Amino acid sequence: MVGRTVVVAARLVTTIAAPLDPASSEAPRVLHWPGRRLLVQRGDTEVVALDLDACVAGRASAVRFPAPWPRRFGTVAVSPGRDAAVFAGVHAVRSVEASGATRWEVRHGCWYGGCSLAHSSFDEYALDEDHRYADSGSVAVGADGGLVWAHVRAPLGGDAGAEGDQELWAVLDASDGRVLGRVDTMTAASGSEHTPHPDPTRMGLSVGEGEEGSPALWGRWDGQRLTAVQIGTELVLLAVSPSGGHLLTVDVGQWSLSLHRAEDGSLLRELDARDAVPPHPRSTGEGRVYWDCDAAFVDQDTIVAGTSECDARYGAARHWLVDARGTALRGEVSYPFPVSGPVRSAGDGAWYTVSEDRTSVHLWKPAGEN
Repeated sequence: MVGRTVVVAARLVTTIAAPLDPASSEAPRVLHWPGRRLLVQRGDTEVVALDLDACVAGRASAVRFPAPWPRRFGTVAVSPGRDAAVFAGVHAVRSVEASGATRWEVRHGCWYGGCSLAHSSFDEYALDEDHRYADSGSVAVGADGGLVWAHVRAPLGGDAGAEGDQELWAVLDASDGRVLGRVDTMTAASGSEHTPHPDPTRMGLSVGEGEEGSPALWGRWDGQRLTAVQIGTELVLLAVSPSGGHLLTVDVGQWSLSLHRAEDGSLLRELDARDAVPPHPRSTGEGRVYWDCDAAFVDQDTIVAGTSECDARYGAARHWLVDARGTALRGEVSYPFPVSGPVRSAGDGAWYTVSEDRTSVHLWKPAGEN
């Protein structure tokens, strides 16, 4: 049952201007690993990475990476040391240095389902309308910068023995692109997203299959072999606890936040939005309350999650602090000014929101915490 709502104040740590024009770029996002945080924004021609802690200290410096193809043709990750940006494209994974030099490229099967060609370059399909709306994989760089995790379409790196309709999760050497290990994800993705772990040998992968499902995988590289465990078939991975011991998910219906043991993916606790979150004050009684597909750990015992998607029709977004120990609502987050959209993890006990016009990023912590 929904009880009395407690208000929990948030403190603005800093506001950072987005480095690129929102008209020709994606919304800025934060990537973080133990001891390192970046603000990253991708445009059609470049990716910009700012050291987030330097921004907080007022001495921001930007590293810019030329993009090998426009943003609609894939996703990107940046290494913790900002020495390379890794682009996951329609036909290849490419590591690019700030100078524009290609560090390495690993080709894979085309993500456009109607194409069976092994493309050697982006130019081969740059003007093809169908390829503009291809499915996609994703990449992430591990916490120590030594491994790249890539969700790709087979064949990988010219492997003639792989089936063309397979999807693979691969671990690559970040320095030269060597394929160290791979597993068949047994998925049919329209898109995917990685969830990093403090341990660079572990990683999460959420695979969106449209109306077919949403498998969530948890991978481990032991130095010799890559293994992957499926946590569920209708889940989205949201965050990993600071200790690395717990995973946070939401089901595809966005009914419940769930806490899992990272070691084996077993379910520990869950919190149903319908039982915990009160209706929006301006609600007319239509529709239901449900969780966003983004959330963050503030610390080992505290989660911040939002209901901004279902709140949008009524007004301001609402965010909530959740007790991870008992998976219960602590209270509604109160901001010094209205915020928009979901909450996302910014590391170091913080979370961030993006302004509605996507021109700035607001970094938050609970009031009273440094």
